[in-house]
Amino acid sequence: MSEASARPLAFDSRGSLLVSFTRGEEGVFPGDAPMPMALTALWHQDEVVMVHDRYRDSWELPGGMLEPGETPRQAAVRELFEECGQDAHGPLVYVGHAGFLVAPDRRAEYGALFTGRALHRQAFEGDQEISEARWWDLESPLPGRVSGIDVYLARLTRGVVPD
Repeated sequence: MSEASARPLAFDSRGSLLVSFTRGEEGVFPGDAPMPMALTALWHQDEVVMVHDRYRDSWELPGGMLEPGETPRQAAVRELFEECGQDAHGPLVYVGHAGFLVAPDRRAEYGALFTGRALHRQAFEGDQEISEARWWDLESPLPGRVSGIDVYLARLTRGVVPD
């Protein structure tokens, strides 16, 4: 993955670019850049849970960096609970991997994207990283900035897991 060949699918307010998305088999990742993160689009009825990151001042999908020895799936489950207090009903479904050019230095990396369904909406209290979590229909306005990358990825997961 290189910047020269990248035509962004989406971008965020910090200048990071989503340059590719590949559906495929879990555990089969490209080797041309690291895969240090996992994201989850968790749906309840027709809304996806979004979290407001205090540091980036942006609404995003729950997710984050893999811890040492952790698989992308394990990181997705952990980050989902840590960032918004939600659990998926049943195992998360692997959707594919997203290719990013991360600002400010445009370093190439991948992120694993998972999706699932929640039977219930769990209460969540903010913490040092995440100020709040909301269920969102991908259309109504959210207060503040919303990551265009995460909206694009959430749309890719709509309907992947049946109700």
